[in-house]
Amino acid sequence: MRNNKKLRSADWFGKSDKMGFVHRSWFRTQGYPDDYFQNKPVIGICNTWSELTPCNGHLRDIAEVVKRGVIEAGGFPLEFPVTSLGETVMRPTTMLFRNLASMDVEESIRANPIDGVVLLTGCDKTTPSTIMGACSVDLPTIVVPGGPMLNGRFRGECIGSGSFNWLIKEKQNVENYTAADINEVEIGVARSQGHCMTMGTASTMACMAESLGLTLPGAAAIPAVDARKKVMAQLSGRRIVEMVREDLKLSRILTRAAFENAIVINSAIGGSSNFIIHLLAIAGRLGVPLTLEDFDAIGSKVPLLLNLKPSGKYLMEDFYYAGGLPVIIKEMQSWLHNKAITVNGKSISDNSAVATCYNNDVIATPAAPLQQNAGMAVLKGNLCENGAVIKPSAASPHLLKHRGRAVVFENIEDYHARIDDPDLDIDEHCIIVLKGVGPVGYPGMPEVGNVDLPLKLLQKGVKDMVRISDGRMSGTAGGTVVLHVSPESSIGGVLALVQNGDMIELDVAARKLHLDVPVEELTARKAQWQSPTPMATRGYVKFYIDHVQQAHLGADLDVLRGGSGSEVVRDLH
Repeated sequence: MRNNKKLRSADWFGKSDKMGFVHRSWFRTQGYPDDYFQNKPVIGICNTWSELTPCNGHLRDIAEVVKRGVIEAGGFPLEFPVTSLGETVMRPTTMLFRNLASMDVEESIRANPIDGVVLLTGCDKTTPSTIMGACSVDLPTIVVPGGPMLNGRFRGECIGSGSFNWLIKEKQNVENYTAADINEVEIGVARSQGHCMTMGTASTMACMAESLGLTLPGAAAIPAVDARKKVMAQLSGRRIVEMVREDLKLSRILTRAAFENAIVINSAIGGSSNFIIHLLAIAGRLGVPLTLEDFDAIGSKVPLLLNLKPSGKYLMEDFYYAGGLPVIIKEMQSWLHNKAITVNGKSISDNSAVATCYNNDVIATPAAPLQQNAGMAVLKGNLCENGAVIKPSAASPHLLKHRGRAVVFENIEDYHARIDDPDLDIDEHCIIVLKGVGPVGYPGMPEVGNVDLPLKLLQKGVKDMVRISDGRMSGTAGGTVVLHVSPESSIGGVLALVQNGDMIELDVAARKLHLDVPVEELTARKAQWQSPTPMATRGYVKFYIDHVQQAHLGADLDVLRGGSGSEVVRDLH
């Protein structure tokens, strides 16, 4: 269906006055002919390519393929760069800059003559940040995920980029890996273009985009170097032009039903706990009601179907060959809102109707799942008044109900200084508590929640311990790790008051996280507590610290909730 509504870009290119002359004449420096300014939908290709973001290093090539599709469909493609967030190199954490990147995307779209948007994404935060920014403008938008790397290889075995690095301390100090061994793994673990090929945050975000209905069906799992990735990119370029003509905006796709579908699918694939904080932020941009408790109520009783690291055995390349996300969607139909619309104009159910599974060891069925009730658990208690989360599918079953003595680290520097001290009073029954790593405290809420265990316990054969923090955990990691404690320690949450020797009770089945300290004692401790010195006094980081919301609200900036729309009422002259 075509919509005869005037194109937004016509306010720039369709006028016969002075400003129309200015806009067109300067664009002609790039060699565009007359017909490009005559009612062609202008498609902004929002590119997160950067040589500082290895996972997105191929997106310049993908952009050219998207342009080809846009031109074929009668559109006018214009590529623009935005802040790129490279998970593997940025300090102190890319999460600090997710909201900044979203602002870049939002204002770049709003300020320019753009009718529809293609988001080129890949590395962890590039997907939620671009979606958040686009939602605040609310134009027709489609996502083209960059795709995962090929499977890592080491001495005949498949290994996962992003997962092996959490094992390096153990490999070096317990399994006696040599420097040459580690170098060989380093070379073979990330051997092609693309993002991490485990079900880490990057893969989770790609699957989130597809389950929300923001990609063409099957886009999430295609390896970055597979020729079919370019086919999907070209078809996406064609489709965005039609979406503009149909006026199929983000707000029509991203309904409450779409968010509920994404929660269900994330549970079924064993997706990253970071999914929670990003989906909450996206919902906040659109005004869709979504709470932390929804992730438990909707997703915690969902069966785990996907056998991928870190909760399983395989990697994203295997997932694609087994049939990809459409198979999961088809298997989960009884849990989904099947009429939810997607970017191709069809329902999520219609898009997966003919999906076929080619490997039931990779993709199980609800009748014989890998695990029952595998979704995220949201914990409550005096230690996390506004909530905390844990991923049961990545945890050790024997630790899901546990009472232990707290061993407290006041900040990440304290942890690094003392964790391997042979005299540290800690055993496998203790609970590691890490403070000062929340949104305000670090700042930026880094992926440090799954801290390494003490060397002396690793050497005893201990593989897991309960760990609690106000930070996050990489989606590529596992363990019995309680995350996103809210309110965080640096603003005076109860986590700030925990002391060495306090007893903590974790009961995941009961959704309980309790600090066994009398109220009177906590009140006395709070009276003595002093807030830490802010980590910045100027610039964006100061702005972030002053305006960031807590984890249970998605850690977006309070001034960015909601959207400003696409209208700009004042011209530049």
